[in-house]
Amino acid sequence: MLTLTDRPSLHAWVGGHRRAQRRIGLVPTMGALHPGHLSLVGEARGRCDVVVLSVFVNPLQFGPNEDYQRYPRDLERDRALAGQSGVDALFLPTVDMMYPPGSEVRVLPGSAALLWEGAVRPGHFEGVLTVVAKLLHLVQPDVAVFGQKDIQQATLVRQMVRDLDFPVEVAVSPTVREPDGLALSSRNAYLTPEERGQALGLHRALQAADQAWRAGEHRSEGIEAAVRERLQMFPGVTADYIAIVNPETLRPISRVERGTIIAVAGRVGRTRLLDNLILGMEFR
Repeated sequence: MLTLTDRPSLHAWVGGHRRAQRRIGLVPTMGALHPGHLSLVGEARGRCDVVVLSVFVNPLQFGPNEDYQRYPRDLERDRALAGQSGVDALFLPTVDMMYPPGSEVRVLPGSAALLWEGAVRPGHFEGVLTVVAKLLHLVQPDVAVFGQKDIQQATLVRQMVRDLDFPVEVAVSPTVREPDGLALSSRNAYLTPEERGQALGLHRALQAADQAWRAGEHRSEGIEAAVRERLQMFPGVTADYIAIVNPETLRPISRVERGTIIAVAGRVGRTRLLDNLILGMEFR
């Protein structure tokens, strides 16, 4: 596995594979790798000839009171896991490389970025789309792979790629979970054992929504009631939102059907966690 830290080495690597007509897959990450990230590598590997994984903790997507400095970082562990998972090139840009002095241009998301995560974290998706746009320009992948756990992010990236005519396919890979159902997240490392037990409430609430829908409940208010009822069993979870939305627009809908996204976000202690399901897909 090559380690690339500057534009010239990255461009040389990309150019060589382009000339050889090899398909390039990109897995953008902020590091603190776990099996969820590695499943994205597997998805990229299945679609492409070579895979580059980027590790960059993007300061633009953190608000002033968020955990940029506290965000978990373990580059040597990330390097080992990336190599073991079959990554061909590890791209490690610096903040100065991504945002040189004087850098001011940003990608402005559409109205869907003002909802849900965007309402809780103003400016977050501007930072996300800006860094993703830069990575797509730098790596020039045929396929970029994102995780379903951050479903609003993945949806907005797809919108950007479509609206700005990026020549790349965006693939979304299913959420990877612990055996008890907790969605894998780098932020799980913040949880105490007691908090981790409470964090399961997000998954249990989504299970309740799935069960209600499969039992014939198709009103959004009925699905939301099932979610809230289950969350009451986990008093350590403070819900930020319960979103029952159209998968393309992320707008609330009144009647749920196959493909509807149900997303929840909540705080457990000092840690903020996300989870979601897409109705009609396998969910356990």
